[in-house]
Amino acid sequence: MFNFPAYVTVWGRVGRVSHIVLSLAVLVFLVLPVLVIMPLSFNSQPYFTYPLPGVSLRWYRAFVESPEWMLALKNTLIVGVASTLIATVLGVSASLGLMHPKLKGRALITGILVSPMIVPLIITAVGVYFAFSPFGLTNSLLGLILAHAALGVPFVVVTVTATLAGFNESLSRAGRNLGASPLRVFMQIKLPIIAPGVVSGALFAFATSFDEIVVALFLTGTDQRTVPRQMWSGIREQLSPTILAVATVLVVISTLLLITLEMLRRRTERLRGTANAF
Repeated sequence: MFNFPAYVTVWGRVGRVSHIVLSLAVLVFLVLPVLVIMPLSFNSQPYFTYPLPGVSLRWYRAFVESPEWMLALKNTLIVGVASTLIATVLGVSASLGLMHPKLKGRALITGILVSPMIVPLIITAVGVYFAFSPFGLTNSLLGLILAHAALGVPFVVVTVTATLAGFNESLSRAGRNLGASPLRVFMQIKLPIIAPGVVSGALFAFATSFDEIVVALFLTGTDQRTVPRQMWSGIREQLSPTILAVATVLVVISTLLLITLEMLRRRTERLRGTANAF
């Protein structure tokens, strides 16, 4: 089953096998809650029990045919896309500024930019609520978009800054020596190379907005409910297998995002190796 070098001792083999078994056990422990709820979303009866009395798509159909869920999904997509665009633009701009060689106080500025990632969400939610209330941004999608953009900026800053750290600046200098403007150098030289990092940060920002609930509880009303808040309300008011169907859809979306991030990471490594070759 496992191929080990001939020089590995018996205890070395035992250690390798034990490490693999322990890693698989931890993986199963982490994934088991997700694996448990996904089959229940196909239950033909409104019961959370095993074995399943039958298999049906009725709860997925209930999700699609529900005006409340569709409104929540629409709001979630609007907020997620808009906040991701804002966070990406701000995060990329901040990352370019942080990489400037003459910047003073880089550590302090970086700490401020990534603070929304560190501060507990409940504190952020309360602060955003009191900051937005005088401007009438509560109970509105605009307020939630701005709040989620602030939460997504740190992820863009971290990923783009890490990508820029491996960027070969001689490429930019070569473009400037050939007469290109700074904007053209960025758009045609730097951006294509750091694009995987930018997209990775944008995906992290979108994922953060897509499943965020604490800030949404403070800033949204009945008409601005997102999918996580609708799930929260459903759990409090009436526990329905429809919530499990929605949770399964969210798990599938999250898995696709993780696969995309892994593909972008590998592409970034290839591009970095190519750029460093010049």
